[in-house]
Amino acid sequence: MQLSISFFSNIKEIKSDLITLFVFSNKHLFENQINKIKKFLSNNIDRVLRLEKFNGEFESSCFIYTDKNFKSPIIQLIGLGDQKNINNETFRKASAIAALNANKFKLNHISIIFPELIKGLTPKHIAKAIFEGVVLSQYKFDKFLSPNQRKTRLKKLTLIYDSLKQREELNEAKLESKIICDGIFLARDLTNMPASELYPKIFANYAKKSAKEYNYKAQIWNKEKIKKIGLNGLIAVSSGSKHPPRFIILKYDGEKSHKSNIVLIGKGITFDSGGLSLKSADNMAEMKMDMSGAAVVLATIQSVARMKIPVNLIGLIPICENMPSGSALKPGDIIKHYGGKTSEVANTDAEGRLILADALAYAHKFKPELVIDIATLTGAVISALGHHVTAILGNDQEYIKKIKQAGEQTYERVWELPLYDEYKKQIKSEVADVKNIGTRGAGVITAALFLKNFISDKNGKEYKWIHLDIAGTAIINEGSYYIQSGASGVGVRLLTEFFKTNYS
Repeated sequence: MQLSISFFSNIKEIKSDLITLFVFSNKHLFENQINKIKKFLSNNIDRVLRLEKFNGEFESSCFIYTDKNFKSPIIQLIGLGDQKNINNETFRKASAIAALNANKFKLNHISIIFPELIKGLTPKHIAKAIFEGVVLSQYKFDKFLSPNQRKTRLKKLTLIYDSLKQREELNEAKLESKIICDGIFLARDLTNMPASELYPKIFANYAKKSAKEYNYKAQIWNKEKIKKIGLNGLIAVSSGSKHPPRFIILKYDGEKSHKSNIVLIGKGITFDSGGLSLKSADNMAEMKMDMSGAAVVLATIQSVARMKIPVNLIGLIPICENMPSGSALKPGDIIKHYGGKTSEVANTDAEGRLILADALAYAHKFKPELVIDIATLTGAVISALGHHVTAILGNDQEYIKKIKQAGEQTYERVWELPLYDEYKKQIKSEVADVKNIGTRGAGVITAALFLKNFISDKNGKEYKWIHLDIAGTAIINEGSYYIQSGASGVGVRLLTEFFKTNYS
């Protein structure tokens, strides 16, 4: 979609298919805004407002046809609700509603008039929310649809401002929004791709293409190299598939004088059948999305590189399929992971943590300032938090606080769960250092505690570590506003905002 900003002081001179105005529900503010609109229109809009019962409540909308003095045929009023309750997310959702309404009329170009400023929100905050709401609402995974089945989508959005003071901030918002939305679309496309079209080799090709285009490095290890280095969790989980695994190392050097690295690790299971601990057929089709974390890591590093954020990032992506066969990993097997620690495989469907264990142990090589892993790790997180909030666990409260703040800004919110020692006995093994699945209950916590075994070096020293379980937020059954059903791309905005806020 083409994004632009334009300066206009006269609404009649705006040329597009549809002009959008945001309206508050507070009575005096609503009346003032409507009275301003009336000054431009020769036709009486009171009857339209009354028939539509439009009063500025959030999610409400109303269409007014203009007269011959206007260069745009329709004005769309979008309700924001009570002014005191408005935040970034209000503008994202309201802008998405505006864009989706335009889709119903099969329009190509909408203009949105920059709203009155809200206390606590900068012009850049508001503009980014508007751009993101509109652009992300237009996403559709239609690669495999016939051309005549593809729905009409907006081609152009113009943000209209009337103060030259806002121009620089709005331009920054436009550029950043374009980069972030491109990253989210990449993550959504990869995650929505059928497993027959996206397996480890193909994902690795996407990583190489992105690195070449956006000037960062991608190193791809094949099965032989993975085995030689000793990433035996990745070898074990992939052993039932005809598609060999890959281990992808991405490097973005954004700050040459900054010696420390931040490592991002993404779970990459391009299809998860459960292995010999076979899943039921219900919803198994969703398991093409079990590489959401890998897609988020790739898309985040791409976005950070394009924004030239001064931070050094390492991306580690262990990627494979988890399939049943005569050569597949078996319950009762013991894996010796990179670094020497062992795990007992009690259930082959708890496979994500087995490949993450290798990557977490390997991360020590980079002497990291911080390691963040992101994974569709447990169904238990859906029982705990549903589909609206990501679980966060870790060993450093300062970084957890910063990621929480980024979550509030982007509305990709996180909620902390504990890592108390009392839960460790649930994954205690009699034959290995740790067992890959716990007893019933607290599945999110025991999975994280399994991973925690691999963040310490040979001397027992842990690096700073954050774990994000996105199983509930990465895969959406019912879309709304700017997130469609299927892959949400959750994590790209969260992590990019975290880096931009704390390292720019």
